[in-house]
Parts: sequence; structure tokens; C-alpha cells
Amino acid sequence: MLDDVKRIVLAMAVVILVAAPVSARADDVDKAKNDAGLGLATVVANIFYVPVKVGYAAVGGVTGGLGYVLTGGNKDVARKVWVPSIGGDYVLTKDMVAGQQPIEFKGRSDPDM
Repeated sequence: MLDDVKRIVLAMAVVILVAAPVSARADDVDKAKNDAGLGLATVVANIFYVPVKVGYAAVGGVTGGLGYVLTGGNKDVARKVWVPSIGGDYVLTKDMVAGQQPIEFKGRSDPDM
């Protein structure tokens, strides 16, 4: 009895797999290849992008701090350096690499832009 149930379940699984459209499976494979490629490109791009962005932000942070001290505590001078250098994207996403979302290396002084 248990062997009969196993055979029926196995037969149903085979019918479902055979009946599935082959073109849908091919599209899934193509999409998976594309996603894997974009994922790999994103990782490689971040290997270079992240250290450059962090370095740019660090230099901007120090420069803005020096500007603040040398101007006697003028926050506007420091902010003009800090906002573009410390703001922006620190990590690239798959959509950025694919060109579907803009990359903002520098921060914007007007967030509504």
C-alpha cells in the first residue's frame, strides 16, 4: 500500500515537471544568469568604489574640520566641505550598476534636488 502511494506521488511529480513550459524554464535560466552577472559586477565595483568613497569622506571630514577651526568656528564653511564629501552613497547596489538608479558619489547640499 505504501509503495503504491509513493509510485502515485512520483508519477504526479513527473507529470508536473514534464508539463511545465520549457520556455518558462529557459527564461528563468536567462534571468538567473543575468542576475548572477549583475551581482558579480556589483561586488567587483564595490571592491574599488567603497575604499575610494571612504577615503574621499575621510579627507573631506578632516578638511571641513580644519576649515571650521581656521575660520573661528564658521559652520557654513565646514558644511560646504562636509556635505559633498561625507554625503552620498557608500555602497553600490545592483540597480546602480545596472543603470536603473543614479550613483551619488557626492552628497547634495539641497536634499530636494
